[in-house]
Amino acid sequence: MHIWRDVRMDGLSGKLYLICAFSLAGTSVIAARFVTGKLGTFTITAVSLFFAIMFLVPLCRKQLVWYLRLMSLRKFLFLSLQALCGIFLFRMFLLWGLHYTGSGEAGTLTGATPAITALLAMIVLREPVSGRKLAGILCTVGGVLIIQGVLTPGKGLSLEHIGGNLLILCAAACESAFNTLSRISAVKAADLKEPASPLAQTAIVSAIALILCLIPAAFEHPLKELAGIGMLEWTALLWYGVFVTALAFICWYSGIKRCGAFTAAAFSGMMPLTSMLLATAVLGESAGYQQWLGGLLVILGMFLIGSEGL
Repeated sequence: MHIWRDVRMDGLSGKLYLICAFSLAGTSVIAARFVTGKLGTFTITAVSLFFAIMFLVPLCRKQLVWYLRLMSLRKFLFLSLQALCGIFLFRMFLLWGLHYTGSGEAGTLTGATPAITALLAMIVLREPVSGRKLAGILCTVGGVLIIQGVLTPGKGLSLEHIGGNLLILCAAACESAFNTLSRISAVKAADLKEPASPLAQTAIVSAIALILCLIPAAFEHPLKELAGIGMLEWTALLWYGVFVTALAFICWYSGIKRCGAFTAAAFSGMMPLTSMLLATAVLGESAGYQQWLGGLLVILGMFLIGSEGL
């Protein structure tokens, strides 16, 4: 009885971690608004990752050394793939796609992430899906698509920019691959009784992603661009590094080892929902009834997934 209670509490805490992870990731809409157009994409990524590492290392210095000593080559390769898919390739495809596709279309297509993650969970992880869980996934995907304006006239997908659309879909697929790789790594670590440290994992993934970003960032003339920004932009970069990257990834790794990929797919709807709420409350952007309807569907989807087994 006590074991079952501990399992349920562990699952509940995992869902809370995922909510925090995607909510923090959703705040990137505020940080990005102050630096977009002033700095290159890889420069933003590299500087924010630097701040993330500077925040993480003092917190987990001993833990990081211990984790690196015990970490297997397979675990390092999995973390490298997560850094490649979840940070580097995701932003690279998104950047390229936005050159050929409008922001409305891009937002619509990135809303495919929960659906792709759920599909990978069924095919790759072979996770069982219940009717309640499937209904939650469908509500989340539907809500995300409505938030992105699929039902708004003039915002439908355009065949004119098929190349850009495919690049945005590649970005969504990379994010879903990151979600799946994280779950595979967490399951194997549990089976092999390997040490699991969200702080150390986040620090390693951030360091690998930073190394990957340095070369493309060098072509964006980062020193000249960074010298021309003010305190507001530096604050946005600091927020992007500490909250959007470091704390969000810590919560993510803490949650994904306690929850399945289906649950992660459902709670990923918190990111566009948080972005919409912040854009309305902080940036003063308007949200119509369709966006609020989409938000309610996302919340319903998370309730259906989160209440299963309680």
